[in-house]
Amino acid sequence: MSIEKIVAKQYRDKVNQAVKQFGDFSIHTQEGWLRTVRKALGMSGTQLAKRLGVTKARVSKAEKDEPSGSVTLKTMHSMAKAMDCKFVYAVVPNETVENIIMQRAKEKARVLVQAASTHMALEAQSLNSEQIEFEIDRIAAQIVNKIPSDFWNDE
Repeated sequence: MSIEKIVAKQYRDKVNQAVKQFGDFSIHTQEGWLRTVRKALGMSGTQLAKRLGVTKARVSKAEKDEPSGSVTLKTMHSMAKAMDCKFVYAVVPNETVENIIMQRAKEKARVLVQAASTHMALEAQSLNSEQIEFEIDRIAAQIVNKIPSDFWNDE
């Protein structure tokens, strides 16, 4: 196995671990995590503001901005730290990396097979649906084995 494939596998393993740990985890609460955690701790906005060295209005604004995604990562981190919490940021796929890659490979393979199938039909040599699916799977496996540089290009 090449170094490139080993490194790719390490990345995939790391992301797949996140899928296992956080896959079903809610992204945020309706109020946002900052307000939810602060309330869970029984901490007022004024108390959090004092711990941060900012105004209560600043805390309120951050809590209002979070659910819409307008709060910065830096603000999330500092506010979490002020509540004796840690801020965790992750991009977690909906399924395993391998499944996402295979789905994309099948999309690419389907385009190739359909183009070839159209040409074959013009020459009265068309494939049946079972043969087409076999070819899609075969080509997808080849694509996954050696992912081309244009793999994620949308054409």
